[in-house]
Amino acid sequence: MSDRPYAASHAPPPPVSGPASGRASEPASDQAAGARRRTGGARLAQVDALRGFALFGILMVNITYMASAYHGTGLEDPGLGGPLSEAVRWVVAVLFEAKFFLLFSFLFGYSFTLQIDSAERRGDRFAPRFLRRLAGLFVIGAVHAVILFPGDILTLYAVLGLVLLALRRVPPRTAVRIAAALLVVTAVAYALLALAAWQSGADGVVPPSTATAAAEATEALRGGPAPVIGAHLDQLPDMALLLVFFQAPSALAAFLLGLAAGRRRALADTGAHQRFLRRLQWTGFTVGLLGGVVYATVSLNHPAYQVGALGLDVVTAPLLAAAYAATVLRLVHGRRGRAVVAALAPAGRMSLTNYLGQSLAGVLLFTGVGAALVGRVPPVGVVAIALALFAAQAAASGWWLRRHAYGPLEWLLRAWTTLSAPPWRPRPSPRP
Repeated sequence: MSDRPYAASHAPPPPVSGPASGRASEPASDQAAGARRRTGGARLAQVDALRGFALFGILMVNITYMASAYHGTGLEDPGLGGPLSEAVRWVVAVLFEAKFFLLFSFLFGYSFTLQIDSAERRGDRFAPRFLRRLAGLFVIGAVHAVILFPGDILTLYAVLGLVLLALRRVPPRTAVRIAAALLVVTAVAYALLALAAWQSGADGVVPPSTATAAAEATEALRGGPAPVIGAHLDQLPDMALLLVFFQAPSALAAFLLGLAAGRRRALADTGAHQRFLRRLQWTGFTVGLLGGVVYATVSLNHPAYQVGALGLDVVTAPLLAAAYAATVLRLVHGRRGRAVVAALAPAGRMSLTNYLGQSLAGVLLFTGVGAALVGRVPPVGVVAIALALFAAQAAASGWWLRRHAYGPLEWLLRAWTTLSAPPWRPRPSPRP
C-alpha cells in the first residue's frame, strides 16, 4: 500500500518512462507551449527529482511496517517503547504517513499525459500500450505483495489506471472537481463512521486477538522463506480492505489532479510559477501540518477516535504533500538546483527498481530470510536504516544510469509495454 495509517502500505507507483513534454491533447497556454518547445521531448529533471523525493517518503513509512508486526495495530511493540520511540513514531506519522503516496499518485497522473503525448508523436495507439503497462504492473505488484511486502500499491495503481484511461479526455477543470469531490466524500464517510462508533459506545479498546496475531506474525517473520510468505498471505485480506477503503479514493483523486496538471504542463516551466509555489508552501505547511499533528496525536494516543482523525487527514494530507512538492520544485530552481537534481532525480528515474529494492532490503534485514530484526530495532534505529538505505540507492542509481538507459525493472516494463527491446545503453549526448 502506501504511506498510510493502519497497516503496511506504501508502495511507489511505477516509474514512468517517456518524454516529459510534447504536444498536449488540449490547447495549452503560450507559456506552457514554449516550455514544451524548450524541453524538446526530453525528460523533465524536476519530475524525476520529485519522484525520487516521494520514493524517500514512502520508504520512511513502509520500513516502519517491515520493522514491526505491531505497527498500525494500535498496540506498542513489546520492548520498543519509551519516550524517544514514541516521539519518533509521532514525527513519522505527522510528516510522512498518508502524504507521500499522494505525491506519487499525482506524478502517475501527470506522467500519464506525457505517455499519451509520446504515443501521439510516434503515431502509436496509446490504449493498447497503456493496458500492457497496467498488466505488467499488476503482475509485478502481486509477486511483490506475496514475496516481499504485503503493503503493495502497484496492483491498486493497475486497477485505478483503467479508470484514469477512461477519464483521459475530461477537461482539466472537470478532473479537479472530480478529485475534490472524491476527497470530500471520503472525509465525510470517515466522519460518519466515527460518529456511528461513538454513538454505539465503542471504546476503541484493541481486542486481545490483535496482540496474539501480531505476536504470531512476528514469530513467522523471523522464520525462513515459507513462514515469511505465509505471514504475508495472512495479511493480504486486511491490506486489500485498507487499499480499497482508505487509499483508492485519495489515490484516484491525486491521479486526476496530476492529469489536470499534465494537460496544463504545469511542471514544464515551474520557474515561472514561483509565486504560486510559495502560496502552496504557506497553505500546506500551516493547514497540512496542523492536520498531520491532529492525526498523529489521535492515532497514537486515542485509537478510539482514529477513524475521525483519518477523515481530517484525507483533506489536509494533500495540502502537505503539495507543500513538499512546491519546496522541491523551488529548490530545483534555486542556487543549489543542480545538486538537488543530482541527489534525487536518478532515484526517481529508477523508482520501480528502487521500490522493490527497498522491500528486498526489508526482507533481508527484518525477516528470518536474513537478519530477523523484526521487533528488535527501535524506531530511531529504523529511521537511521531508512536514511542510509535511500542514500545508498541514490548513489547506486546515479552510477547505474551513467551506464544504462533505464533501471533493470524499468527496462523490462518498457519492453513489455512497447513489445520491443529498448536501448540498454544510454544514447550519447549530442555534441555542441
